[in-house]
This record gives sequence, C-alpha cells and structure tokens, in this order.
Amino acid sequence: GTESKHRRRGGDLKTRSTELGSAVIGSLLTAVLPASTTGKKSIVLSSETRKELAKQAKVTKEERRAQIDERHKYLISRLGDGIGLSEQQVEEAIISDDKFQLIEQFFAPSGLKKLLFFYQDVLQQKSNASLRSDGSTNSLLQKKLFITMGSTENFTGTCAFFLRTSDKVITASNVTEEVNFGIFDCTNGNILQGLEFFLSQIMIPALKSQQNWGAVKEGLKNSQIQDFLYSVDKFVGALSSSRQNIEDKIQLTKVDIDIYVSNLQNPSDYVTAG
Repeated sequence: GTESKHRRRGGDLKTRSTELGSAVIGSLLTAVLPASTTGKKSIVLSSETRKELAKQAKVTKEERRAQIDERHKYLISRLGDGIGLSEQQVEEAIISDDKFQLIEQFFAPSGLKKLLFFYQDVLQQKSNASLRSDGSTNSLLQKKLFITMGSTENFTGTCAFFLRTSDKVITASNVTEEVNFGIFDCTNGNILQGLEFFLSQIMIPALKSQQNWGAVKEGLKNSQIQDFLYSVDKFVGALSSSRQNIEDKIQLTKVDIDIYVSNLQNPSDYVTAG
C-alpha cells in the first residue's frame, strides 16, 4: 500500500551513490587495464583518465535512468520494501548494474521467466583503487544490490526474485498482475534453512489457502491436488532432516563394542555378539 511504500530503511543516499559510482569505475578499470599489459607492480591512473571514466559511467547511468518507466518503478518499489532500501538507492543500484539489459529481456514477450537480485556483502573497490600486477585491487566488503543470473556468484545473503506468470509482454498496465515477487533469505549462506523457511512458512500456507486451481474445479478436494500438497510437505520434512544432519543436530549413539569383540573365539560367539 501507499503507507508501506514510504517505510524505507537504509543508509545515507549520497554515500550509497558514491559507493556505487566507485564500483562502476572500478569495473571499467579492470576492463581497460588488464594486468598482463604491464610489468609494473601497480598502476595509478592519472586524474584525467579517472575523470573520463567517471564521465562515461555517468552518461551510461543517465541514459538508463531516462529509460525507467512505470514497470521499472514497480520492481524498484517491491525491492525497496522487501530488502529495506529507499527507492532512490534501488534505482541507483539498477542503473549502475552491468546486467541492466536483463530487465528489458524480462519485460519482452516470451522473455526471461525470472529476474533475480542478490543483496549481500561483496568486495567493492575503494575510490582510490589501483590495479596490481596480479590483477587484484584495494577492496573492502560492502552490502550491494545487484542483478544476477543466479549461476555465477556465490549466494550468501538475500535473493529477491520476480517471476512471470505468462508469455505476454509486460506493460505498465499489467505488470502488477503478470509479475510475482518474492524474497528468499539465506543470510550467512544458510541456503537449506532459507529454502525450508520459504516453503514451510510462505509457499505451503499459500497453496493450502488457494481456492482457484484453474481447470481443476474441485480445488483442494481433488485427489491430485492433495497428493501434490502431501509431496511438498514430505519434501520440506526431508529438507529439514537433511539440514539438521548437516548441522550435526542428529547424532547416533556411540556404542563401545570393544568388550564384545575382544571375547570372540568361534563362529557361535559371532552369532551371539550379533
């Protein structure tokens, strides 16, 4: 609602913008000055080069900002509410992202079925970044919101996702009906716990309260629907057991078998011990 859209959390906007700008410039440095092109241990760019890179990054960001319409604003609003950032911070992150074009691919007819965002600690280059001979830079861990395909970066924080419900082109008038939004929290990289919570606390209750099951007129009374829900419940149970096993919460009782083994003399003793 309108009230929730104004409940924002997050840091100072000016600081956030500066950090994102530094990250964009840093990525450009890596692209234009590979370590293999020099024998020096460190390259410090001239102020003129830095200004030019910053200018190019600013032009790209403003071009993208001009493309933002009501569809983008809907995504930005949902992300801000779900993650706890202001809409300005989310917009700045999106227009600074090198995967910005994935948003248009998501909106296109028969486009991408999902659009993923990670919000987690990443190594960000400092504003005075210098490229060393091994390709590394001065960097520090900072929270960052970025677009991802979900297969190239390690997932250690929060995943915000948008899912299409049809192959229709996404427009300003249908984006609220055709696009679903969700949050998947895996803070500290605890993916199994995050998935278990998402399914047990969000998806299963939503499914069990679902009244409209499309062509299945009987709804929840249908045996196939009941079997499906039972299977999901069973999967969550198995997921919970697996997680607890991994966390060593289920331990087998230790048995001292030395007293039995030391007295084995003949085959009948083996049977008795068994």
